[in-house]
Amino acid sequence: MGSIFQLFFVKKIITIFCCIMLVVQTHAQFSDANLVAGGLTCSMCSKAIYKALIKIPFIDNVITDIKTTSYHINFKDTIINPDQLRIAVEDAGFTVLSLVVSAEIKQVKIEKDTHIRLQEKTFHFLNAEPAIINGTVQLQIVDKDFVSEKMYKSFKTATTMNCYETGKMASCCNADQSQMGERIYHVILLK
Repeated sequence: MGSIFQLFFVKKIITIFCCIMLVVQTHAQFSDANLVAGGLTCSMCSKAIYKALIKIPFIDNVITDIKTTSYHINFKDTIINPDQLRIAVEDAGFTVLSLVVSAEIKQVKIEKDTHIRLQEKTFHFLNAEPAIINGTVQLQIVDKDFVSEKMYKSFKTATTMNCYETGKMASCCNADQSQMGERIYHVILLK
């Protein structure tokens, strides 16, 4: 009787551990980002962006590089929202010229116009060659207001899907796990 109880107890512990690891993995998919801002003219501008970013609840810390107007952002172990980063920079009076996020992706097959879900958000790959991603990758968000107007227009030619213009899931998207009208982020996989 004792060994049956022990076996049941061990199975229960393993199940609980696996559930905890699944939740941690779901939230730990994004570790950090590099954001480049535009419109800065002095160190006070840089400080204004820093103050705006550090207030965001999912940000752990921000390291500023005044010379390159870039911000290395480390995330807490929680769900992130790229739009909140952009809005914080814009509310400080500046623009986002580039946002590259580090994502941990496990065994996901991608190709051009593939949609994947990370942290309850949909990401649409614009430039991906057929591959299986397994590990940490750099994803640049190339939606309007995340890149320069010139760069945005150049990526517009990379897809025929209307969702790139609107930033919302549309009939052109494979809506397996997402809702029509839901926010979709368009990304390129950096090598």
